[in-house]
Amino acid sequence: MTRPLADLHVAVLMGGLSSEREVSLSSGKGCADALEDQVARVSRIDAGRDLAQVLTALKPDVVFNALHGEWGEDGCVQGILETLQIPYTHSGVLSSALAMDKDKSKAVLRAAGVVVPGGGLFDRFAVASGHVISPPYVVKPNAEGSSVGVYLVRAGEGPCAAPAGADWTYGDLVMVEPFIAGAELAVTVIGEAAGPRALTVTDITPTKGFYDYEAKYAPGGSRHVLPAQLPPAVFERALRQSELAHVAMGCRGVSRSDFRYDDINDDLVLLEVNTQPGMTPTSLVPEQAAHVGMDYPTLVRWMVEDASCPR
Repeated sequence: MTRPLADLHVAVLMGGLSSEREVSLSSGKGCADALEDQVARVSRIDAGRDLAQVLTALKPDVVFNALHGEWGEDGCVQGILETLQIPYTHSGVLSSALAMDKDKSKAVLRAAGVVVPGGGLFDRFAVASGHVISPPYVVKPNAEGSSVGVYLVRAGEGPCAAPAGADWTYGDLVMVEPFIAGAELAVTVIGEAAGPRALTVTDITPTKGFYDYEAKYAPGGSRHVLPAQLPPAVFERALRQSELAHVAMGCRGVSRSDFRYDDINDDLVLLEVNTQPGMTPTSLVPEQAAHVGMDYPTLVRWMVEDASCPR
């Protein structure tokens, strides 16, 4: 943006239609609160299917997209904003759609030299009726985030019955990947004009069980160690792989790459790239930004200043 921040009317999109609605409401509230004292006007929009009409009536100068998951993070809302020619934050249509499709994004990342898991897409009823790969493995939707619908099948256990259930709403094809033992790591990347910059590496330990939705967002659900206590070469590898992934996927603004690191075999594997990472009180991105000297209001301001159209 070229106009002074203090003159801007910023519309913050939050809530939305996906299974990550509650997380988005928390992210959106935090971002809107941070902008209240920095811009001329903030409009908080619980985004629905009438979003184009709402934005047309409001005529904001910038849209801060705090939506997560399907529709808000998969290129659909980005397409609306491109059509209306409103500058917006985060990644554009193609990058957003690509990142939400785990199977296709893995193909792009692998071609760029990023190490990604094996496995693949399988019919949901086949996954529920037998082991499609050898356990332990992870079962998850191909196009969801925040560990929604993720199941761990341990060695010695039977297949995961969930995908065959009537309440499975994540599509007929299910992503199944080998479980990678070791540390859960995350790296924030800021897409600056001089090139993407990885901030630091966080080591995430759930307080109990698997790093699922509750562990990510419930207060005390996980313990974050930053910078992660890793061998220097591994730490550097995580930073560089995150920057490489940000570029390969065509990300803009802020992205977050999630890894598993198996220290026994020295395997660092990128699980996914998030183009709309959380901005809640327990989220990794604002925590990493603060670690490198960028407090929450400064981070949100940078994201607005970085907004553009087209993306």
